[in-house]
Amino acid sequence: MKTIRTRADLAVNGAAPAFEELLHVGRPNIGDREAFLRYANDIFDRRWLSNDGPLLQEFEARIAAHLGVRHCVAMCNGTIALEIAIRAMGLQGEVIVPSYTFVATAHALQWQGITPVFADVDPATHNISPEAVRRMITPRTTGIIGVHLWGRAAPVEELQAIADEHKLGLLYDAAHAFSCTHQGKMIGNFGACEVLSFHATKFFNSFEGGAVVTNDDALADRMRLMRNFGFSGLDQVSHPGTNGKMIEIAAAMGLVNLDAIDEVIAANRANYDCYRAVLADLPGVRLIDYDAGERNNYQYVILEVAPDCAAGRDEIVTALRAENIMARRYFWPGCHKMEPYRSLFPHARLVLPDTERVAASVIVLPTGQTMDADKIAVVAQVIRTVIGGA
Repeated sequence: MKTIRTRADLAVNGAAPAFEELLHVGRPNIGDREAFLRYANDIFDRRWLSNDGPLLQEFEARIAAHLGVRHCVAMCNGTIALEIAIRAMGLQGEVIVPSYTFVATAHALQWQGITPVFADVDPATHNISPEAVRRMITPRTTGIIGVHLWGRAAPVEELQAIADEHKLGLLYDAAHAFSCTHQGKMIGNFGACEVLSFHATKFFNSFEGGAVVTNDDALADRMRLMRNFGFSGLDQVSHPGTNGKMIEIAAAMGLVNLDAIDEVIAANRANYDCYRAVLADLPGVRLIDYDAGERNNYQYVILEVAPDCAAGRDEIVTALRAENIMARRYFWPGCHKMEPYRSLFPHARLVLPDTERVAASVIVLPTGQTMDADKIAVVAQVIRTVIGGA
C-alpha cells in the first residue's frame, strides 16, 4: 500500500492545494436571495417573529402537500423534532436503532432516559437490517427507529411487519430522505411518523429547522402541544411540553428553498452522474447506486473503498483534505464507539460487524450548487493519484 509522506506527495499540481477555498460536504444551498429578503421585510413589517406565524403555517402546508401527508409539524431543529416524536409516541425502556447513523438519533433516546439498542446494518444498503432488529428485541423493547440512509428507503415493509408482530412503535429518521420516494410513495408516509431535518448542511434547508410529518391526527395534535410548552389556548396548558417552535425567518428560508428544490436536485444529479463517469473505471472504489425508478435528492455522493483497494479509505481522505477537498468519513466510527455508548455497551461491536465494515469504507464527496464538472474532475484526479491509478 502506498505511504503518504508529504503534501507534495498528495498534490496533483505541486505542493499547493488544488483549491484555494475549501470544498465542503454539505455546503449550504441557497435559493432566490431577493425572494428571501422580501419575506424578511414582511416579517419586520408584521413584527410577528415566532409563535405559529403566517410563514410557518404556509411552510407546514406546503411541506405536507409536497410529501402527500396529512400533517407537518415544523420544529426549531431535527433533534428536537425527534425527541418530541419519541415522547409523543410514548416510547420508553429500549428502542432499537442502527449504530450507523448520526449520533443525534441515539442521543434523542438517551437524553430522555431511553436505552438505544444498536442493531446491525445490511452491508448492501447501509440501512438497518430487519434480521438484526429481530435479534435485538427484548421484553423491554417498545419501539424501532429506522433511518433512510443516503435518501434510500429503509426496509419499511419488513420493519412494519416486525413492529406489528411485537406491538412496537415505529418511526423513521428521514433526515437524508426529504423529497425521496419508496415504490413511488413519498418518504414521510411510513411508520407512525417520520422526522425531517432542515439543517444548513441538508440539500434543503431552512437555515436551521426540522419537522415531524405524519398521517396520524392525534399524534400530530400531541406534537403541536408539546412544541409550545403544552399550551392549548390562552393561559391554558393541557400537556407537558417544551419550546420546539420554528421561527418565521427560518420558515421564510424554507419557502424560498422549497421553490428551488427541483433546481438543487438537478444540480446534485448532474454532479452524481459526473462523479460516476470520472470514477467508473477506477479499481477498488465504487459509488453507491440510486434506483432510477425512484425519486432521490442525490444529496450524498458516497464512495465505498474496498478492502483490496491499493490505498486505504483514510489515505484517500487525507489526500483529498490536503487539496482543500473536505471529504468526510461519515458516521465514523459508529454511535456504539462514541460516548456514552462506548462505555455503556463496551462489547456492542460483537453484534455490529457489518456496521464496522461499512463505517470503515465510506467517503462522502462534495456536491451541491457550488460544485461543477471541472471541480469534480480534480477530485477524481486526486483519488486516482493516491491509489496509483493516474
